[in-house]
Amino acid sequence: MTGITTTGEKRMVLISGRAHPELAEEVSAALGAELVPTSAYDFANSEIYVRFEESVRGSDAFVIQSHTSNVNQWIMEHLIMVDALKRASAKRITVVAPFYGYARQDKKGRGREPISARLIADMFKTAGADRLMSVDLHTAQIQGFFDGPVDHLWALPLLADHVGKRVDRSNITIVSPDAGRVRVADLWSDRLGAPLAIIHKRRDPNVPNQVKVHEVVGDVEGRTCVLVDDLIDTAGTIVQAAEALKANGAADVIATATHAVLSGPAVDRLKNSPISELVVTNTLPISESQQFPQLKVLSIAPLLARAIREVFDDGSVTSLFDGHS
Repeated sequence: MTGITTTGEKRMVLISGRAHPELAEEVSAALGAELVPTSAYDFANSEIYVRFEESVRGSDAFVIQSHTSNVNQWIMEHLIMVDALKRASAKRITVVAPFYGYARQDKKGRGREPISARLIADMFKTAGADRLMSVDLHTAQIQGFFDGPVDHLWALPLLADHVGKRVDRSNITIVSPDAGRVRVADLWSDRLGAPLAIIHKRRDPNVPNQVKVHEVVGDVEGRTCVLVDDLIDTAGTIVQAAEALKANGAADVIATATHAVLSGPAVDRLKNSPISELVVTNTLPISESQQFPQLKVLSIAPLLARAIREVFDDGSVTSLFDGHS
């Protein structure tokens, strides 16, 4: 039988959906626990069927699914897997969503809008989830949407340590691509001992994914600028920010993001941008067609595996944050 058994027959089981099996396999290998054999497929009308091929009764279950495109399909499969675990008498169910779908819809910007990030949390709770684990949620307030413990993991140490080894730290400036990322950029600044700059921009509320960059606040001339963001979708924000930095005399521009969504024109924009390296993690699958020379992908699997182990052992997930919460 798969899983890890400890004293008192406490048993961990790992379950993966179909969205990003490569990441689940990496986590499985890091933990030394096999994934539970699962039958999952779509009916002709696109309804999803899931069945676990062995008992999960009394287990501490961790069900891993990253909400990649098609986001709605994989969220639904995730919910169905949680429901199946609940009905199969798993003792505790932890939803592991390295990339949390609908995280950008975390508040009402205008009247008659939904708060979809809250709805997703409510659906997981209704399905039977006891705990939620994710990496770099778009905003910290999403932790409060789920009625139960939330383990909010940070990719910052992984990304920052890679950048710190690649360039001369004495010549780095950390750059926030907008006002909303300043807090994260400040943590980068502290970790690498580097000054901070900010790109001031304005987004048209009536046109999605359209950004106008206005000015660079801070000294970037002759420096290696490190743009830090939580995700890159169509890459409009990050590419325009890089162009603004170059126009203000930056010697080099490196960009980092935890989640490589890379929708639509993103790859072409990034390939033809002033960005010399884009450093991301594998919270989302990156297809062969999304690869390009400047892209560097770091594995998030060791961090997820350590967090899962801490939860299973009733240890401290906070110890993984390097002091950040």
